[in-house]
Amino acid sequence: MKMLNIGIIGTGHLGKIHTKLLKEVMRANLVGVYDLNTEVAAKVAEELETKSFNNLDEFFENVDAVSIVATTSAHFDLIKKAFEKNVHVFVEKPITSTIEQAEEVVKISQQKNLKLQVGHIERFNSALLSLEKYKLEPKFIQTDRLAQFNPRGTDVAVVLDLMIHDIDIILSLIKSKVKEVRASGVAVVSDNIDIANARIEFENGAVANVTASRISQKKMRKMRMFQRDSYITVDFTTGVSEVFRLISPSNMSMEHFLSFGEIGVGENKKAVVYEQPEIKEVNALKHELQLFVNAVLDDIKPVVSGEDGLRALRVAEIILEKIKESKVN
Repeated sequence: MKMLNIGIIGTGHLGKIHTKLLKEVMRANLVGVYDLNTEVAAKVAEELETKSFNNLDEFFENVDAVSIVATTSAHFDLIKKAFEKNVHVFVEKPITSTIEQAEEVVKISQQKNLKLQVGHIERFNSALLSLEKYKLEPKFIQTDRLAQFNPRGTDVAVVLDLMIHDIDIILSLIKSKVKEVRASGVAVVSDNIDIANARIEFENGAVANVTASRISQKKMRKMRMFQRDSYITVDFTTGVSEVFRLISPSNMSMEHFLSFGEIGVGENKKAVVYEQPEIKEVNALKHELQLFVNAVLDDIKPVVSGEDGLRALRVAEIILEKIKESKVN
């Protein structure tokens, strides 16, 4: 069986988790880790029984692919360095610090036919995966992503730290160009925006209202979708989704846990049913790393491509610009 030689750049909290999980990913051969803090890298390598590299060039010479779990400001240089060495890249979100940087690395990946996958992990949340059998065509989406304060991630605005998860999902669900964005936000405990709200309108008439905060007392990661004949709630924390649908009474079956009666008359009569899709037992991070390994070895397009990461970053940057304009006005 062909194996992919892969390494990790960044051995902080998340990098350590990447290292541990990659040892369990099928067809992945964990070569080792690299970090500017060589002492931390050596400690992680010893604990997880892998090799620690002190020289980045030597590291790249020993791998065919890399998972970049460094600070966002370092993404661009590391991705470019990897591509110079013809190494495929998985990079944690956001793809880079700026749109120009993202455009450049996406272009290089295309020119050199190197895989570039962005770690938008919520795409693989069990709650979202459980909705695979449903046709999702939302006309209105409401998201609330609230977190307690954590110094990690405050090097960027909450839009790039938390909200970008929901931006990516929304863009994957609504197959239409963004028409207009309105947004507001404030810095509270850091030097960057800590709480933000945005209204994103699409050319097909769909609307998304997105809120993100990293100064909340309680955690919340929820999405609510409204579409023709359906209301769907997604709880990213519990991994549970709930679906309320209008269906023909003749299509009622045992899978519908609850019925809330019927509306309409005659041929237009509809039954109101409640369904809770079966929870998908999946480790989201391990799953996306497995998909990256598969994309490289099987030469297929990554599920969350560099182009997807760039599109999400573009919308995030528009939101940040609108926040800036709202303060000026």
